[in-house]
Amino acid sequence: MAKEIAQFKLEDGTAFLVEVDPPRTTRGGSIQRVAAVNADQMVYQATQTLEEALDTVKPVAATVLSRLRSGLTTPADGIEVTFGLKLSAEAGVVFGSVGGEVTFEVKLTWEKDKPEEKESADGV
Repeated sequence: MAKEIAQFKLEDGTAFLVEVDPPRTTRGGSIQRVAAVNADQMVYQATQTLEEALDTVKPVAATVLSRLRSGLTTPADGIEVTFGLKLSAEAGVVFGSVGGEVTFEVKLTWEKDKPEEKESADGV
C-alpha cells in the first residue's frame, strides 16, 4: 500500500512530516490536503499536535502498569511494557498492530534477596 505524508505540529508550532497510510476520507473529515510532494503523494494536515495525540496513550499505559502492579501476589522489582505506536493523520496516535493484532510485551523482574551485611563485633 502506498504511503502518504502527514504534517504534525508540536505545541510550540514546530512542524514535522510523518509517513502514514492514506486517509480513508478527507471529505467532511477532520484532515485536509495542504500540499503535494509529487504527483502521486499528498501532504495532509493532522488534526492534533503530537502532544495531544500522545495524551491518549498515557491512560492506557497507566492502566496496564497499575493492573500489573496491583495484581501480583509478589510485587515485581521492575515492570517493563513495550508496545508499538503508529501516527495517523486522522486518528493521531494508534496502537500499532502486527498481523491484525495489537500486542503488549510485558517484562517483570525480581531481584534475588540480597544478603544483609553483618556488622562486625566492634560495630563497624
